[in-house]
Amino acid sequence: MDWMTELRNMLGEHRVTDNLTTREQHSKDESYHPPHLPDVVVFPESRDEVIQVMKFADRHQIPVTPFGVGSSLEGHVIPSKGGISLDLQQMNRILEIRPEDFQVRVQPGVTRTQLNQQLKKYGLFYPVDPGADATIGGMVATNASGTTSVRYGVTRDQVLELEVVLADGRVLQTGSGAAKSSSGYHLPGLFVGSEGTLGVFTEIRLKVCGIPESILSARAVFPGIRPAVRAAQSILSAGIPVARLELVDSRAIQQVNHYNHAEYPEQPTLFLEFHGNPAGLKQDADFAGQLAENEGCEDFHFETNSLARAQLWEARHHLAYSFVHGTPGKQQMVTDVCVPLSALAASLEYARQLIDASHLDGAVFGHIGDGNFHALLMIDPTDEADVQAANQIHHQLVEHALAEGGTCTGEHGVGSGKIAYQRKEHGPAYDVMREIKQLLDPKAILNPGKMFDEK
Repeated sequence: MDWMTELRNMLGEHRVTDNLTTREQHSKDESYHPPHLPDVVVFPESRDEVIQVMKFADRHQIPVTPFGVGSSLEGHVIPSKGGISLDLQQMNRILEIRPEDFQVRVQPGVTRTQLNQQLKKYGLFYPVDPGADATIGGMVATNASGTTSVRYGVTRDQVLELEVVLADGRVLQTGSGAAKSSSGYHLPGLFVGSEGTLGVFTEIRLKVCGIPESILSARAVFPGIRPAVRAAQSILSAGIPVARLELVDSRAIQQVNHYNHAEYPEQPTLFLEFHGNPAGLKQDADFAGQLAENEGCEDFHFETNSLARAQLWEARHHLAYSFVHGTPGKQQMVTDVCVPLSALAASLEYARQLIDASHLDGAVFGHIGDGNFHALLMIDPTDEADVQAANQIHHQLVEHALAEGGTCTGEHGVGSGKIAYQRKEHGPAYDVMREIKQLLDPKAILNPGKMFDEK
């Protein structure tokens, strides 16, 4: 009996498929990294079925790559060694909502939007917003963050407890329902951001927050990147509890105007959001506006109406899509470095200079409240000159970030695209991470080709 037949006998014909179309859907993510077909796609519906699959894969030494919705940006879900693509979208139940404890327990296939729709009934929401409607399992796997991290933190800050199936089928319960603990090694923190290389999540307990009484959004236009960054730093220094603090450069605004038929001033722009009560928000916004004016802000406009707020954030949320849909035949390559705030203005200007000096089109934007920024580059992956230029810009930005005491990835993760920089960033700690990988996955079947260089 071949191993695919054995899998079908185990889970049923309809949940194990080698259909080419399905395999192609699971061969890629939203990145520029080249696709690679899995041999088979498996759709488990429970923890016990994940255990069965992992024991089977361990016995036959078959690679297993967990898959959510495929929204990752560094090739995480690409099954680079073939084998099994483990699609967890059928495990999409919200198992428990505990409003009095501000907690929720979910399966990994639950999406961010699905979760917030259910939490809304209790006056709660899950605050991490990476932009894409990713699965919670995928967000935990990459330690996703996004536009709200300046106020609420990143995914790692929300995870209380994880149920993890290891490579050999063993199950670990890590963490608890307590708000804090000083007991033992913090294993949840180890698995968050492990990108499917250490285990498969089957249950996740998260902290959630109360929905703010009122939300106010603002747009501040500046003559250059440096004064915009100075204004952001002034707002943070003043202790204003800003919930989102984003920068979009003039090229990005230009593309959004073209794509959405909008008329935003085509200059570096800060997008801000404040959460709280109406009286406090008015004071916060007025104070932020004053600080922005002190740094040369030419226009400070704010909205409280939900529709108007959505339109105000259009330039930021639709940025990547405005480039993708406005540049037929090209794909996006999005860099993702994070630097100390003191190095941010110079780093953003450096990124803009690198793009301008190349033949590529692109924009600079990011979560400047925490020093995480992106250069979006439009490339033809079949054009060697495009790929070479983009890789060079990516390399220069990473080297610059590391020299400034930053990191090669603030939120997208390592995947296959950032492996080359791991040893330089982590030094001897990289060897310790590899030893942990070997301990938990001695046959190297969990998402091989990610996080670690091949030996």
